[in-house]
Amino acid sequence: MLTEPEAPVERAPGDDLALLGLLQWVSPALPIGAFAFSQGLESAFELGWVTDEASLGDWLEGVLEDGLTRCDLPALSRLHAAWSEGDGEAVAEWDQWLAANRETAELAAEDARLGASLKRLLGSLALLPPDVSSHGPELPEGAGYVTLFAWAARVRGIPVRQALLGFAWAWLENQLAVACKALPLGHTAAQRIVERLRPALVAAVDEALALPDDELGPALPGLALASALHETQYSRLFRS
Repeated sequence: MLTEPEAPVERAPGDDLALLGLLQWVSPALPIGAFAFSQGLESAFELGWVTDEASLGDWLEGVLEDGLTRCDLPALSRLHAAWSEGDGEAVAEWDQWLAANRETAELAAEDARLGASLKRLLGSLALLPPDVSSHGPELPEGAGYVTLFAWAARVRGIPVRQALLGFAWAWLENQLAVACKALPLGHTAAQRIVERLRPALVAAVDEALALPDDELGPALPGLALASALHETQYSRLFRS
């Protein structure tokens, strides 16, 4: 018996454009230089803390749970809201809070350099926030990467949850790219780690969106130590 084909799902053009905008901002091809940083992972290899697929998965899961979930992701959600509400004071406050939570010179430099690169890119696309003369929230001087990413998501109409998922995905892809270059890790093994951590990314976003302000802050002494040691590591593939 023949059945009528189902009607296509209606989708607003803006939804599709927002999705494409998210894919643009999290693409490894985005010219902001994220590929140049390892976030302490290269030192973790050198020190023998991460040696194979299993230990890499454990390391990344720990950084996601105790780092991104309690720092970058909840701050990103608050910055997204602040940009949406035109609250320049909140934008500046959360940008400063993130800078204060970068525990090493290397991590602070990464955030600042990626922020500056994304700012230049947005400027070349005529997508920077309006200046103070237009009575909108002003971009803080020397704003970090998360602050610029939040604005980029806002200007593309990306909902906050999808913005957090995209940010976490870009972090995971970059860390796996580091491992494929320096561990070394095969690309198939990297995809197995993706399969392992996909549910953890969703759980991290759920938790980040629910955490109150007084429970925020990373707890990653191992990553901080690895990042600090990387600054003087004799042989390095990644920027310090």
